[in-house]
Amino acid sequence: MTQTMTNQQVAHPMVKFQRQVQSLVNKSKMIKPEDPIWKIAFLFGDDWAHWRKELEDFEFSTQDPIGDLLAVESWEE
Repeated sequence: MTQTMTNQQVAHPMVKFQRQVQSLVNKSKMIKPEDPIWKIAFLFGDDWAHWRKELEDFEFSTQDPIGDLLAVESWEE
């Protein structure tokens, strides 16, 4: 039996996180691109510790503007 493989890439977890944050900015009046990243901590609740660690691994600070997070085009490790 022949197995075919697709060239489909799995999105980096930070891409999914970035999309969630972009959606919050677009649909919510609670956060804006110029707000510091720490403001989204309240919206991610128990998952925030994980995402904060991921952001720090990419050299983000919780004081950086959300817009900086949204501007990332590629999440390379």
